[in-house]
Amino acid sequence: MIPTKQEVEEACERVKPYVHNTPVLKSSYLNELSCAEIFFKCENFQKMGAFKMRGATNAILQLSEAQKKAGVVTHSSGNFAQALSLAAKNLGVKAYIVMPENAPQVKKEAVKGYGGIITESESTPIARETEAERIQKETGATFIHPSNDRNVILGNATSAAELLQSYPDLDYVFAPVGGGGLIAGTSLSVKYFGNNCKTIGGEPFEVDDAFRSLKTGKIEFNETTNTIADGLKTFLGDVNFPIIQELVSEIIRVEETEIISAMKLIWERMKIIIEPSCAVPFAALLREKERFKNKKVGIILSGGNVDLKNLPF
Repeated sequence: MIPTKQEVEEACERVKPYVHNTPVLKSSYLNELSCAEIFFKCENFQKMGAFKMRGATNAILQLSEAQKKAGVVTHSSGNFAQALSLAAKNLGVKAYIVMPENAPQVKKEAVKGYGGIITESESTPIARETEAERIQKETGATFIHPSNDRNVILGNATSAAELLQSYPDLDYVFAPVGGGGLIAGTSLSVKYFGNNCKTIGGEPFEVDDAFRSLKTGKIEFNETTNTIADGLKTFLGDVNFPIIQELVSEIIRVEETEIISAMKLIWERMKIIIEPSCAVPFAALLREKERFKNKKVGIILSGGNVDLKNLPF
């Protein structure tokens, strides 16, 4: 069932004391380059550096007192690991985090800094899930999925809700597509708070499972994940996919070189740090810019947790 407008509004009120209402930035140069008027919603300035703080906070706040006492567990390559750790710390809850061994070291250090208890696993989805299940059984902790969880999706929706409250006349809102939690939440806010606004996803060609899923009508998977956008390597789930099917207008795929170019443009022109996954929706707009000429476009800049020792430029 598609979450209601009331559920999104309640999530906005619930997380408000715990998250930043992040700034919306503009760039005359990037407007000129894209032939559109762009409103960048800067979740790279969110607590722990990504939109995922919203979903993690909302999900923990919805737990019973008994559940909070037993703690929470998740598996994540980085951003949700940090988000759940910090949200749990803020709310006095223990967080168990399963991270793949090849996760960026900067993200592992951040999780530890936020008090998350890390267990490393092999970098396959099955290995991550197996470890999380083991911890769940041993501790009684509640599992919170990074993207395929109704309360996480509702928390994620609050970013686009804030954007549209300030700029209700946007024609489009672009967001990156990885596990589907952000694009699903964004599409809910576009539906309820937009005015004839549409949701567009950006996805790398190298991990285009969501693009293919919309075409076939069933959840597709990637055989390889050879993309610089490390936050977009996961796949859709049975909770977010129906929302995406109903509310996302389309997904535009981009090449790795386009992601790097878009990332570099934002670093150079806007003087802000964004991670590669974050550059994907802007790259998608630039790739199809003739179609969006003279339109007002919101772009969710999803996060800024980048490994400065491993930059692509």
